[in-house]
Amino acid sequence: MAAGETKETIWHGGDLATAKALFPQAPKPWIDLSTGINPLPYPLPELPLSLWQHLPGKIEEAALLAAARKAYRIQPESGVMAAPGTQILIELLPRLVPAAKVAVLGPTYGEHAPAWRKTGATVREITDLAEIGDANVVVLVNPNNPDGRIVAQQILVALAGVLATRGGLLVLDEAFADFAPEMSLLPILPEGALVLRSFGKAYGLAGLRLGFAVGETRFTDALQAMLGPWAVAGPALHVGAAALGDGDWLSAAGEARGADSKRLDALLSRHGRVVGGTVLYRLLETSQAPALFARLGRAGIYVRRFQHDPARLRFGLPGDAAAWTRLADALAAA
Repeated sequence: MAAGETKETIWHGGDLATAKALFPQAPKPWIDLSTGINPLPYPLPELPLSLWQHLPGKIEEAALLAAARKAYRIQPESGVMAAPGTQILIELLPRLVPAAKVAVLGPTYGEHAPAWRKTGATVREITDLAEIGDANVVVLVNPNNPDGRIVAQQILVALAGVLATRGGLLVLDEAFADFAPEMSLLPILPEGALVLRSFGKAYGLAGLRLGFAVGETRFTDALQAMLGPWAVAGPALHVGAAALGDGDWLSAAGEARGADSKRLDALLSRHGRVVGGTVLYRLLETSQAPALFARLGRAGIYVRRFQHDPARLRFGLPGDAAAWTRLADALAAA
């Protein structure tokens, strides 16, 4: 970092310490709607004590990867590796393409661009794929966070082909694709593309720290080598394999959260314009966003605001009847 340069703080959801500091008199318990995490998590299976006593085993890791291949419909020729969350993979990806010229399609998840900048890559944040220029790495989130934008599969396949000829990489972050499997690139993953999948959001178990990278084996093997042995904890291997193998639960959860998102749209549309989102969160645009953020905060409800666009707020889904009632009452008062 150059002299006099300051690191920009990246705002994330789930930061209740900030919420409590901003609104110390807010009623308890806090309702955290600032994340895109399923508020009704996968029911944890019984965890044998041995999972906590022993190092993670190769057999358990293989079972997790097999479950991931089936759940995500990964091609047999594609490599897949597991990590303790996708954030660590975002930090490691720049080592796959040294001295890269990177285009990040934004506005989007704020950690992608800094991860590449930290390694000395040239990074441009673009708003249209027509602007990639001579980039040999393109990073995009699909569906996008926070507006839910989806880039069509045929466009992604063509883009991956262009980047492959440049010796580069298409990085596709599908963190919110579990409830929209039809748009995932994994069943037709082309050369030159690497996909990140997050486990914790759809399954409501973000604290488990589990994520995957899928792509050419030379990429996934390199990432695995960077992480070293025992990267994923035994309980995460066990829970992840059970959850990814439970397609009925995921289908039912997607249907229920889809109904919840429509219910949330009905509440929010009285206070502005719902301009996008996914099944797990909705994006509201209103000139009154700062005042609404403060009003909700004083009511003990924390939503996601944005540095790049103060007229927008992102709302996650309430998890129970009491949370829905408190949100409706706070919005009505606003």
